[in-house]
Amino acid sequence: MLHTISESVVVLVDLQTRLMPAIHEGASVLAQATRLGRIAQGLDVPIIGTEQTPNALGENVGAIKGLCSSTVVKHHFDATADGLIDALPQGRTRAIVAGCEAHVCVLQTVIGLLDHGISVTLVSDAIGSRKMVDRDAAIPRLNKAGAEVATVEMVAFEWLRSSQHPRFRDILQLVK
Repeated sequence: MLHTISESVVVLVDLQTRLMPAIHEGASVLAQATRLGRIAQGLDVPIIGTEQTPNALGENVGAIKGLCSSTVVKHHFDATADGLIDALPQGRTRAIVAGCEAHVCVLQTVIGLLDHGISVTLVSDAIGSRKMVDRDAAIPRLNKAGAEVATVEMVAFEWLRSSQHPRFRDILQLVK
C-alpha cells in the first residue's frame, strides 16, 4: 500500500543524546531520521517523538526534538504503554516509524501500534541498534508481524506521488 500524507504520522523513537553515540552507524541513523522528519514537516505530516527515561539517556537530540510537535516520555519499551496512542493525531492511521533501538523500543512500539490497529511502516535506513545483528534481526521480524518496510526516499516519493506536487522541488532538495 502506498503512503498518503493525510493518513501518516511520523514516530521518532528514542533518538537520545546519550544513546546515539553507542548506536552502530549512529550518525547515519540520526541523519536519515532527521531527513525523514524534515520531509514530513515540509508536507505537514505530524511528528511525534518518544524518549526512554530521559533522566538517564538524555532528551532527544536537538535536531529531532525541534521537529516533534510532541514527545512521549516513557519507561516501558513499548511507547503505546505510556501514552503514544493518545498522542496520535485523530485520523492518522499509519505510523511511519524510525529510531532506536531497533530490537527493543522500536520493535515493541511497532508491535504495540499494530496491536492497536495502526498500520506501520518501518523506515529501515533510519533505525539502529548498538549491534548490527540486533538491527538486522528486528527488520524481518517486524515485517513478518505486519509492518511494511521502506526507506526514507520510498516514503517521500509516495507522499509526493508526482513531480507535479506543489512542494516537489522543496522536498527533492531534502531527498538529494
